[in-house]
Amino acid sequence: MSVSAEASHSEARGQGLTSPVSLTAARKMDPGLKKYWLTGAIVALFIVAGIGALFWSLGQSSAPQYATAAVGRGAISRTVTATGTVNPVLTIIVGTYVSGVIQGLYCDYNTHVRAGQVCAKIDPRPYQAIFDQYSGQLLRDQATLDKDRTDLVRYQKLAAENSIARQQAEDQVFVVNQDAATVKLDQALVEGAKLNLDYTDIVSPVDGTVVSRSVTGGQTVAASFQTPTLFLIATDLKQMEVDTNTSEGDMGGVKEGDKATFTVDAFAQRVFAGTVTQVRRSPQTVQNVVTYDVVIGIDNSDLALVPGMTASTQIVIDQRNDVLRVPDQALRYAPGGLSGVAGAGAPTSGRERVWLLRDGAPVAVPVVTGLDDGTFTEIVQGDLRPGDQVITAEGGPQGSSQSGLPAPRF
Repeated sequence: MSVSAEASHSEARGQGLTSPVSLTAARKMDPGLKKYWLTGAIVALFIVAGIGALFWSLGQSSAPQYATAAVGRGAISRTVTATGTVNPVLTIIVGTYVSGVIQGLYCDYNTHVRAGQVCAKIDPRPYQAIFDQYSGQLLRDQATLDKDRTDLVRYQKLAAENSIARQQAEDQVFVVNQDAATVKLDQALVEGAKLNLDYTDIVSPVDGTVVSRSVTGGQTVAASFQTPTLFLIATDLKQMEVDTNTSEGDMGGVKEGDKATFTVDAFAQRVFAGTVTQVRRSPQTVQNVVTYDVVIGIDNSDLALVPGMTASTQIVIDQRNDVLRVPDQALRYAPGGLSGVAGAGAPTSGRERVWLLRDGAPVAVPVVTGLDDGTFTEIVQGDLRPGDQVITAEGGPQGSSQSGLPAPRF
């Protein structure tokens, strides 16, 4: 090696430079310079990875994902929702016409009674005494009447023979008529006393079941101003009804014969069926809220329902069976959330449009809608077939913007 070459090599080594073809020189590289080279390589790797991820994300954002639902056939029902109370069809209030002390009590809650059966007994002794008094008075006055009639016959005979004055016979006629009126009055008093005595027996007027008892043995009941309620008797618990509080806004569509369903808290998983039997026109106003009583008749053959239960009812005011229908979300959808496209917003009866997914892009299909039950809407006219996939929503990965959507085809 020449002196100049050796000097040049020494100078390069002194400056910390290495040759890529010299393994020995690489091993002898300055440690500080190796650290800088390694750091630069790592930074470059992260930059390249970030750029790749950005391009991948942009590529994904231009291809949004669509949520679709199949067009199908089925039933659509429009219903009116109301709350009500389960009651017997006919409930008889059993009271008392006379006052007194309850001497005997023969009926209790859930007692099955027959018409004419005694349920309670009021102490009859005061009314028995009055009956006996009027009965005795009647017997006395009846005897007086019989005697005066006999005297009248004799007086009339003597007057005909001119044995007595005719005036005496005429006066006896007046006495007999007066006695007859007194006897008639006594008979009325006896009959009234007999009625009051009979009223001490509290009887059931119908066949049924005792659902309420408001009296106890030994209690004094007073019937001076109003008839006290002693028992409530339901005629037939196998036939019940639901009295619903229906808002005035829903009354226009409710009519007799409409089908209805309801649930009660006691049987949360069971749906009971009934029919509207009466739409009462009398308003009920509570805190300025006007409601009407819509009566739903139900069959309670298994006696599952008891009076007083709260029922959540749905009255079917319109129903279509086996019709073409789409979810309501399909009529509210618009590509990219466009608010000016027909079909955005709540569906209403009339001309609308739905969007089908074809070749990865939304395609508008004009339709004419019919009945809407809040979940599905009837399609009366439109180029739709069962099984078509209508778009209900859209969304890109990682919540990407919808600005890159392909233009919709109308």
